[in-house]
This record gives sequence, structure tokens and C-alpha cells, in this order.
Amino acid sequence: MRRITLFITAAAIGLASWQWLAAQPPEDFPAVMAKMKAAKPEIAKKHAALLDARYDLADRAAAEGKMTRGKPVQQGPRAKLPDGTTWAKLAEMTPDEIREKGAFPGGFLPLPHPNHPEGGMLFPKFHIDEIKKQENRDLTRFDLDYDLPDHLLPEFPPPLFLTTRLDLGDVSGGKLITIDNFYEIFKDCLNPKQLEGLRLLVTPFPQQQFNATPDRRSEKSHRGVTCFDCHVNGHTNAATHLVGDIRPQEFRHRIDVPSLRGVNVQRLFGSQRALRSIEDFTEFEQRAAYFDGDPILATKKGVSPLERGSQVHFMAEFQDLLDFPPAPKLDVLGKLDPKKASESEVRGEAVFNGKAKCSVCHPAPYYTDNTMHNLKTERFFKPVLVNGRQANMDGPIKTFPLRGIKDSPPYLHDGRLLTLEDTVEFFNLILETKLSEQEKKDLVAFLKCL
Repeated sequence: MRRITLFITAAAIGLASWQWLAAQPPEDFPAVMAKMKAAKPEIAKKHAALLDARYDLADRAAAEGKMTRGKPVQQGPRAKLPDGTTWAKLAEMTPDEIREKGAFPGGFLPLPHPNHPEGGMLFPKFHIDEIKKQENRDLTRFDLDYDLPDHLLPEFPPPLFLTTRLDLGDVSGGKLITIDNFYEIFKDCLNPKQLEGLRLLVTPFPQQQFNATPDRRSEKSHRGVTCFDCHVNGHTNAATHLVGDIRPQEFRHRIDVPSLRGVNVQRLFGSQRALRSIEDFTEFEQRAAYFDGDPILATKKGVSPLERGSQVHFMAEFQDLLDFPPAPKLDVLGKLDPKKASESEVRGEAVFNGKAKCSVCHPAPYYTDNTMHNLKTERFFKPVLVNGRQANMDGPIKTFPLRGIKDSPPYLHDGRLLTLEDTVEFFNLILETKLSEQEKKDLVAFLKCL
């Protein structure tokens, strides 16, 4: 009886939502678009000013360390320090002192979406251009542009490695995998079920900002987005969005798209890590994440429920084949081979496993403990509203694998840490480890080996 009551109640809520939706006056799409286009320059200017105040965004490549396909890794901490402060001085202060003096670097605070009150999927221009070239599908938003410079993002397109065919190296051959070319590239190295899973991963489905309804954020009616529009070639292009499962709006976290490499060794998925399998995550993305967690809007805009036993399973089976990039300096246990590593890298591994406490959460061989940790960053700053984002705390966040980490800038769940050096400085403060300058340099050298 209780189940019947719950079902009736849920149905009534759904009906009420639809009644509310039907009662709303239809949007005048041309007027909304004109209004948002007019507001775009001022919104972009405000966000650019925030980035400039927080970060050094210059293109300054490291002398050593490149991504797998050769893109230079950016060097140096990019978070700007308050006047008169150094990283060494900051590390000597207690969390309470940093909080009271307002000395916590702005670049270490939660990073807002380029327009936090609006939110939504937002893609780097290099990805927009290539998708338009291959598919004539335009992922441009008329109201917003992506915010971070290309040199601070992952290489594009990234290589793709399969656990089942390591002999092939980069299976993508340097191409962006799309609906136009996936079959030709993969027909001889995947079975039919895996090939169908990949097809679904590169098939456009309606999404909150990219669909055919008049409340979209694309100029023309749109077929939608694909899983691989964010998780490019099974990796990431650092596209951004807001989590769908936090309200009100100012408390929602910006998302830096995580890599799908090595999902076969992971056990937690979704922005709040409530999903326990890649199948759950794949189905959740289509039904909820694509539409801000709103099932009513999903139905209105064209949700495409996937059949769990075949389609979701096929997509998950392909994702489970995605491998980390080669790490020639690591042995079979995922640790440095001292015969191949430099003295600095060997020292960095010792710091990683010792004083820096990295390995507590990131143990070899995949450098994840497959759980979540609350870093309690709120110890270091007072709550503040920044461009529509309430910076107060981060809460528990997932321990992502560090294998291939040099290929995945920017860092942390919202992309606030632009370089590996920023990441080291951030955790040196958060964990209060008081690393020396040499220890920090050695630690970065080790991270580039993973």
C-alpha cells in the first residue's frame, strides 16, 4: 500500500511540474538571445578580471616535461600571492593565521563558472572548431565563451590507448574521434559490442544548453552533445559545467571534466561520487547530468533513455578498455625504476611517499585509494561570494588516479589549480607539510613520470 501511495505522490508531483511548465508563457527566443548576447561582453570582462587577479595566465612552458603527444607542460605556480607574501612565508603560517589575515591565495579558492548564475556546458574553442569541421555541429554558445587559455589545457586531440591492444599505441592516430570516423579507426580492434558502445559515446543526444527547445543556448536548433565532447578520445579537453546535485545555484561546484582513462580501476563516479559503477555513471549522465538533474526539463528537451542491458552495458564495456598513457620510468608495480629515473625524480618519489603525505590517498600502482576525502579548505578562508559562487567549503572530493597526471591540467575537481606546481603548493598548505623548495621541485619532477 505504501508503494502505491509513493507512486501516486510522485506522479502527482510530476503532473504538478508539468502543469506549472505549461502555465509559463512561451519564451521569445530571439529576444532572449539578443538580450544575452548584449550582456555577454560585460560578463566576460568581469570573469576575465577575476582570472587576472587570481592567476598568471602567461604561456610559459617547462624546459622538461611534455604531454604524451608532445605538448609542453606549463611550469611554475600560477596562483598569485598577496603583496609581501611568499610561498615559504605562507607555509609557516597556521590555517587560522592565514584565514584571519586573508592571506589564502585567491587562486586556491573555489573557481566560479564563467557565468555562475547561468552555468551549463561550455567547450574550448579548439574543440568547437574541430566538431564543426567534421560534423557541421556547432557547440558555440551565444551567451558565453570558454575562459582558460589553450596552453593551460590538455593537448588536443589526446591519444587513446586500449588495455586490450597495447601493441597499437595511440589507436586514434592523432585524430579527434567522432561519429564520422570512429568505425574506420576501430573496426579492426574492437568486437561488435564494443564498437556499438563507442558509437553511442560519439552520438549527439539533446542536452540542457544544446537542443531544439527555445530555452537552449545555441543559436540554431541543435542535435545535442556527445559523451566524447567532454571526455575527448576517452580523456578530457577541460570542458566545464556545474554539478547537478547541489542547490542553491551559488553553492554548485564548477566541474573540470575528468579523464576516463583507467576507469576500469575506479569505484566511485559522479560529482558527489554516489554512483558505484561506470554503468551507473553512463546512465546517470543521459538522464540527469545532461539536464541539471531536472527530469521534467529532460523530458521537455528530448532525453534519450538508454537501455541498461545493452546500450549502457556496451558503452561501459568500451570505457573499461581505456588505458592510462605509457609511463616508461615506472616498473610493473607502478613505482620508479631507479635505473631509468633522474636523481631529482627519485628524491621526488621519496617525498611523495613520505613527508608530502601524497601516497596516503594516492598509493601505487594507479595512485588512487578509490575513496573520498574532505580537505577542510574552509580552515584557510572566510566565506565569500565570488562572481555568483559562494566560496565556503569543498566537502568530500574523490581521489582521482595520478597516472598520466601531466596530461590532465588544470587540477582539482573545479580546475582551480592550473599547474602541477600550483597543486604542490596547494597541498603543502592544506596538509601543512612544510616542504622545502627543493622538495617541491623534486615532487613535481616525480609527478611528471607517472
